[in-house]
Amino acid sequence: MSGVPWLSLTVWAPIVGLVVLLALTPLTGRRGRQEDDEPEPPPHRGVLVAGPSARVLLWRWGTLAVTLATFGISLGVLAGFEGGEAGFQLVERTRWVESPNLQYLLGVDGISLFMVLLTTFLMPVSVLASWRLHERVPAFMASLLILETAMLGTFVALDLLLFFVFFEGMLFPMYLLIGIWGYEQRVYAAVKFFIYTMAGSALLLAAILFLYFRSGAELGAGTFDLIALQGMEVAAVTGRWLFLAFFLAFAVKVPLFPLHTWLPDAHTEAPTAGSVLLAGVLLKIGAYGLIRFNLGLFPEASTYFREMVLVLAAIGIVYGGVVALIQRDVKRLVAYSSVSHLGFVVLGIFAGSVQGMSGGVIQMVNHGLTTGALFLLVGMLYERTHTRDLDRLGGLAKQAPVFAGVFLVVALSSLALPGLNGFVGEFLILLGSFFTARPYAVVAAIGLILSAIYLLWAYQRMMHGEERPELDGFRDLSGREYAVLAPVVALIVAIGVYPKPFLDRIEPSAERQARVVQVVEPPSPAATGGG
Repeated sequence: MSGVPWLSLTVWAPIVGLVVLLALTPLTGRRGRQEDDEPEPPPHRGVLVAGPSARVLLWRWGTLAVTLATFGISLGVLAGFEGGEAGFQLVERTRWVESPNLQYLLGVDGISLFMVLLTTFLMPVSVLASWRLHERVPAFMASLLILETAMLGTFVALDLLLFFVFFEGMLFPMYLLIGIWGYEQRVYAAVKFFIYTMAGSALLLAAILFLYFRSGAELGAGTFDLIALQGMEVAAVTGRWLFLAFFLAFAVKVPLFPLHTWLPDAHTEAPTAGSVLLAGVLLKIGAYGLIRFNLGLFPEASTYFREMVLVLAAIGIVYGGVVALIQRDVKRLVAYSSVSHLGFVVLGIFAGSVQGMSGGVIQMVNHGLTTGALFLLVGMLYERTHTRDLDRLGGLAKQAPVFAGVFLVVALSSLALPGLNGFVGEFLILLGSFFTARPYAVVAAIGLILSAIYLLWAYQRMMHGEERPELDGFRDLSGREYAVLAPVVALIVAIGVYPKPFLDRIEPSAERQARVVQVVEPPSPAATGGG
């Protein structure tokens, strides 16, 4: 380990912050309005209502400070990353346990770099989105901080067992976020999420242990080191079974059709911060796992199962769009749109071209920003109206023009309007898959049309439909909500207008991974008569 250990500082900063907050908590009294686990009472005319307790304020402001500090530290990872390099950088290697050869091994490349930055960027946004929460605030904020460390760890761990520890570490805090602070069917949604993920994780652990014992015979000593395992030869049939074990674990997380059924329930019942992190980060861990482990460890099997994965991705693109069309709950509509958009990501990953892989990676970032913003807006909508039913919404643009304008920009990004970030990723995916997987590119184009239909239809109903008397007084964005949405919308526009800084760092690593399933190299501009 040389220089500043930026990766370790980024990964463990939330846990260090959590420890500090726990140490400070006994110093705060219960002065204020309510106990921490009681809901905020409605204000009454002429009655003075005390503010939140000192404990609640400590955890709100403290968690915000910790997440902002973590984002600042992660910028050190960006500053230390050398563009144009395909290999892992900022590698940190320390012996964890001597006898079984367990290592604390971290590193980033162009694929994981922006996943780390996306995670640290969305965390303070999620904290601000939960500012009005009054039920069990310390436990909620602690769950967010634990979840952040687990998510960051999965993107930088280069030791398979360490990756698995972080991968499983995400499960419990997200289960709590959905099951305790969710909506009416929260327990059902949380248990469903837990069971689906645990089933996939069992297969993943079995495959990791098999590779460890196999490496002992092949390399002379058992190891979980991803880099060492990539150089190990595995019989074709064995590699295919291992591929499937890894694939099922990550396909559940993406989620790919037909393993997606937990996602709409989890999104619908999760609190706003839970939905933002679920869509913005957790789903990307599945796609990231396909790139890092399935393609990295099992190249022959990746080629063998390529058509199967492309079929599932294409079905997910169209299925998610069609089901979104018939939704009346706007949050459920956005959830099904995620199934469709993540199908695009998987299509790009297995297209077998540099453009497709680069598009898939940057689309992971784009989807995190855009769908995260949609869930933020839906959460703000529900806070004001206490409904997400499209049949009970209408005429909101007249009362809240700024809210309607931001919603429109984010929706246009989600349907891939040129000039916004969604266009960059989906255009590269379609371009990269056109020469190597043309039938699937055609099907994906249908998904683009469907996304325009369901998003514009829902927007028209909510913002410009028949005005509802019961919605009179619908207020526009507050100062806190401006602070939540402004940086997200700024990035949506910035990536759409100038994606070069992102692609310059993504493409070298994407090219290396795309070679695994590369079928036909798209013709160069000279070959097609271009300049």
